[in-house]
Amino acid sequence: MKALVIDDDPFMLRLLTRQLAALDVEDVAAYGKAAEALAALGADRATTELIVCDLQMPEMDGVEFIRHLVGLGYVGRLILVSGEDERILDTAKRLARSQRLEVLGALRKPVSREALQQLLARRSPPCRQARGASASSRKYSAERLGEAIAAGELVNHYQPKIALETGALVGVEALARWRHPQDGLVHPDCFIAVAEERGLIEQLTRSVLRTALAQLGVWREQGLQVRVAVNVSMENLRDLDFPDFIARALAEAEVAPTDLVLELTESRLMTHPSGSLDILTRLRLKRIGLSIDDFGTGHSSLAQLLNIPFDELKIDRQFVHGAHRDHSRQTIFEASIAMARQLGLRTVAEGIEDRADWDFVRRNGADLAQGYFVARPMAAADLPAWWTQWEGRRDELIGSAT
Repeated sequence: MKALVIDDDPFMLRLLTRQLAALDVEDVAAYGKAAEALAALGADRATTELIVCDLQMPEMDGVEFIRHLVGLGYVGRLILVSGEDERILDTAKRLARSQRLEVLGALRKPVSREALQQLLARRSPPCRQARGASASSRKYSAERLGEAIAAGELVNHYQPKIALETGALVGVEALARWRHPQDGLVHPDCFIAVAEERGLIEQLTRSVLRTALAQLGVWREQGLQVRVAVNVSMENLRDLDFPDFIARALAEAEVAPTDLVLELTESRLMTHPSGSLDILTRLRLKRIGLSIDDFGTGHSSLAQLLNIPFDELKIDRQFVHGAHRDHSRQTIFEASIAMARQLGLRTVAEGIEDRADWDFVRRNGADLAQGYFVARPMAAADLPAWWTQWEGRRDELIGSAT
């Protein structure tokens, strides 16, 4: 990996360079000024895979630097560091992500090698680095995606959901993947937007749903009784016949409606209010679960809870990971749990990445846990073996958490 480090403090610059080298990032270019780094990056941005940047710098601060990165079309990864308040770090991180930069995370100074290592471990193969893919081949056409759906190239991976009180496996979330003949396993951020923009999201959702429901039958035969959650685009809620399609798919797969949860991203809800309410109410009348995903990230969270008959609330990872050491996150998390409890909603804490996150959400009353600490998304065939391994961890996690 080729990396670029920017910090006006010579000591921090040397420290970060040495820490990266110790983590097998040996090709590191260090700069004390952001303008110098931008000049170097402009000539070689295609091969720079990682940038570690301080926020508080003279002449050009980190926020200005982020703006210039966007202008350059930088497609690598970014780690922000600062001695400033953690809320400022979080805001800068959200700003960068809102402009489609891939931010691995933000670290407060002094940066430890362990914290840096944890962020680097989050790397997942992005679209631009899929096997055999070039920069120009990353943008898949709607025609090619339509062919892939028709040919059965889309597959599901599944991420477990665990009951925090007992440690039992109670559900999975189905996540679409494209098994591309040339590019390998392509993640949804590379094709979902195309599907929504070009009228393919209905075909894609139906493919994911049918595959997930069929898989429940396979798992039942293996002794695994779980619910499955499927993500639904707001574009799916334009079709007034959508609830009838869901009911038919459940009947064909011989799956009870209560074993299906449809997850709707909160920030995109109510694009078409009257039609959406018609469809969502009919789904609940059919006993199908509705989950408000990424709760707290939209602009009208409370109105969504008032207007739509949800029975599950997923607390976004930004209010979960690290909440045990951050008062603001902790306050929002606890308020969300209390409100959900008063409304009779099941709660899912997503983004649990370490033992501290697990202990925090369990101690503060969430119902279900989801995140890399429990399990990464996996192929359907891998779930039984993972469950056997989880059983070995369960007693220690449930017995000692306080």
